[in-house]
Amino acid sequence: MDIVTVDLGGTNARFSIAKIKDRQVVEISDAITLPTAHHATFTLAWQDFAKAVSTPLPRAAAIAVACPVTGGSVKLTNNSWIISPTELKETLGLDAITLVNDFGAIAHAMAQLDAKHFLHITGPDVSLPQEGVLSIVGPGTGLGVAQLLRRHAVAHVIETEGGHSDFAPLDSIEDKILQQMRERHRRVSVERIVSGPGLLAIYQALAAIEGLPATIHDDKILWATALDGKDSLATLALDRFCMALGSVAGDIALTHGASAVIIAGGIGSRIADILPNSSFSDRFKAKGRFEHIMSSIPVKLITHPQVGLLGAAAAFVEEHIQ
Repeated sequence: MDIVTVDLGGTNARFSIAKIKDRQVVEISDAITLPTAHHATFTLAWQDFAKAVSTPLPRAAAIAVACPVTGGSVKLTNNSWIISPTELKETLGLDAITLVNDFGAIAHAMAQLDAKHFLHITGPDVSLPQEGVLSIVGPGTGLGVAQLLRRHAVAHVIETEGGHSDFAPLDSIEDKILQQMRERHRRVSVERIVSGPGLLAIYQALAAIEGLPATIHDDKILWATALDGKDSLATLALDRFCMALGSVAGDIALTHGASAVIIAGGIGSRIADILPNSSFSDRFKAKGRFEHIMSSIPVKLITHPQVGLLGAAAAFVEEHIQ
């Protein structure tokens, strides 16, 4: 069967058609990406997607959303859209719909992925364990966190909001970053630092510490500059970002009791070539008395280009196809 599969982030909405056969997602069409800021509602974005597809849309949909899914209507954390499955079924003429947290969707996707879809980052270079907990962490517009518990050949997806836990600085530079962020936010979560917009906070703090002008004021321009490697302050901010991501990923692994950690998210894919040679690994392992445990945990990065769309479709399979 075919379904519409959607990955809704804070910045973009990605739409595709997924083909399902024998409880496997066997094909995903090329995604159509629509900036959420260009559409007042999800329904209007859906209608634009429908215009771009040459055939009538399937009457089933899987939607991954960047916010908690607690039943009824949900509001995306980083944009103003409100998603109501009941209203969408009526408005869009759907027979079946699955609504899943975006990082819960990535956890569902794990059953559909094989070794070629992972890049080794640190720890033992071994296959992902078939038993135990896998922690999934991913910076994008925000910071997504989920768990996948594997027990006796059964996978249990546990959606979380771990990206909203408190940021814990580990040195004087991070103290300064936290001090600056507190001028804008009463409570500074790790998402404020380890996310796309978080790089700008790091960059501004480093500029203040070094007594240099912060000449870049847009996080998208800053990311392009940092990845280009030609601006020393932007490059330093990116390494600090990787350090903070390592610290957070390690904390989440300890909290979850993880046997492995998976890095995902839009920013994760952008720094795939940088992360293995950055300070991520040192910070991931630097957990005092538990350093020996942290050194035994494999950390891998998902390289599948549309894992959110794949995961949403996989969640639909779990809910609707026996």
